[in-house]
Amino acid sequence: MTAVTDQDPTEHADQPDDGTGRAGSAGTRSRGASNGERAARTGSAESWDDGLIARRVNETAEGDRLPMTDHRSAVPPTVTPLVFEGPLRSRLEALRELVGLSRTRLDSRTLSEAGRVLDEASARRRLSGQHTVVAIAGATGSGKSQLFNALAGVTISETGVRRPTTAAPIACSWSDGAAGLIERLGIPPRLRRRPLPTGDGESPLRGLVLIDLPDHDSAAVQHREHVDRILALVDAVIWVVDPEKYADAVLHERYLRPMAAHAEVMFVVLNQIDRLPGEAAEQVLDDLRRLLDEDGIALGEYGEPGTTVLALSALTGDGLGELREALGQFVSERGAPARRISADVDIAAARLWPVYATQRRTGLSEQAREEFSDRLADAVGATAAGEAAERAWLRNANRACGTPWLRLWRWYQDRGEPSTGRLPSRTQADEEATARQRVEQAVRTVADRASAGLPAPWAQAVREAAVRGAQGLPEALDELTARAGVPTGRPPRPGWWPVAVLIQASMTILQFLGGLWLLGQIVGVMAPNLGVPVLLMVIGIVGGPLIEWSCRMAARGPARRYGLEAERRLREAAAGCGRARVLDPVAAELLRYREVREQFGRVVAGR
Repeated sequence: MTAVTDQDPTEHADQPDDGTGRAGSAGTRSRGASNGERAARTGSAESWDDGLIARRVNETAEGDRLPMTDHRSAVPPTVTPLVFEGPLRSRLEALRELVGLSRTRLDSRTLSEAGRVLDEASARRRLSGQHTVVAIAGATGSGKSQLFNALAGVTISETGVRRPTTAAPIACSWSDGAAGLIERLGIPPRLRRRPLPTGDGESPLRGLVLIDLPDHDSAAVQHREHVDRILALVDAVIWVVDPEKYADAVLHERYLRPMAAHAEVMFVVLNQIDRLPGEAAEQVLDDLRRLLDEDGIALGEYGEPGTTVLALSALTGDGLGELREALGQFVSERGAPARRISADVDIAAARLWPVYATQRRTGLSEQAREEFSDRLADAVGATAAGEAAERAWLRNANRACGTPWLRLWRWYQDRGEPSTGRLPSRTQADEEATARQRVEQAVRTVADRASAGLPAPWAQAVREAAVRGAQGLPEALDELTARAGVPTGRPPRPGWWPVAVLIQASMTILQFLGGLWLLGQIVGVMAPNLGVPVLLMVIGIVGGPLIEWSCRMAARGPARRYGLEAERRLREAAAGCGRARVLDPVAAELLRYREVREQFGRVVAGR
């Protein structure tokens, strides 16, 4: 018996000498043959004798040769692409959105695993959904190549005492249409095989693509690189262990433990049980299950999803039927590619957890916003501006409603002083420094509160947004203070002021009338009558201050409202400036984090 290749019959007729002399002589015969001889051998077994492995097969099974199909004239099989349905598709879409939203906030190293999963999922989706790629991996001497040959029913992969035996991955496909999957693994045509036909109808392993890997503990670095590269691409793995090295630390720490999330697409096979006497095989198998449980690998027992653990002997065939049956059912379900990608998404999500997840409520509370606005209002002196506006209104009320004598005295005192209603100049160096410090402190406080509880990258982004917005903020606040502060000139007068002024003028006129009356009596122009002029003067003298006091009492309410309006206007201007420059950029970063957190939740939710 021999294996049928999936390649052109004459593609690898010339092979280099492998040290035995057979390859070199075969190559010489091939190069020396005429075109007629080559054509005569097209349908023969020698035409697909494509290297050392196939020739050794021929040497051990010369009498039984399988016909070779000329693939150059065959119609390529129709390949049905893989379809991701339900939660997995939603998770992949969410992961793609997550990576896109995070590229400007997270470094490429953090997102590399998620990007790799998306790339591999996209590549696998374009290939056949009717095939399941299963790799056989194991340590040196575990018998994985022997198991590979036993499953194929024919010697395909070289076995022997020389280590390492398997130098490059070998693929064996049980059905057509798997070329794209094998090419994705980087396995050349000369290392692709077909199993021995069973002759009793369709094989139970139809759809299986089996890959024999080099030893994962090989001394050759290139062999280990082959193993690591292909293990990241296959749909499932059969780990072959032997009674001597089933507890090897390299196997458990480098491979099994990191792949615990892939438990549903893994088989662990204890090979060479024919070497164990009595019940030793069961004892070793139980210990193997214990080690896998310590690795965090869920075991598929009692109908639960997880890793299938079996014991067999590839040499004697004991237990091989059980593996073949389990593998046939596993392949027929066509669910391994989706489960593998889903497990990859789980691992990527676990690695991204520290940069997205938080254990507390995050965001900028309304109280923090109000405190920030209050700090900016203090920095621009909104309270002092309101008080100044209130005093200015009262001064104007006193000027309008006060007695002429008091107004004359106040005019004398106010000479040389700044006009009422104007804000004091804020150009002094100490005042400017104090205002700038208050603004910087307000920005630091709101940035710390907004970033509290966020993962480090997003907290840093929030703080950077606040710092960028704070640049030029003190100057902008000074400018708006000059525009929105207390208006220059006299405040508006209420409607009752003219009445009060008229009454106050009447009191002054009464004083003048009483005085002139008394003066006329003194000079003898008018008849003596002290009562009336004195009464007029008393009314004028007492009524003037009384009206002024009444007007002052009445002016307190409007003056207070005027001051509060001026303060409110300045507060709103400062708050608007702070919101546009600091709060809005911070809110945008928080919104971006909420978006990525939502997408991350979708990625995790499907587990």
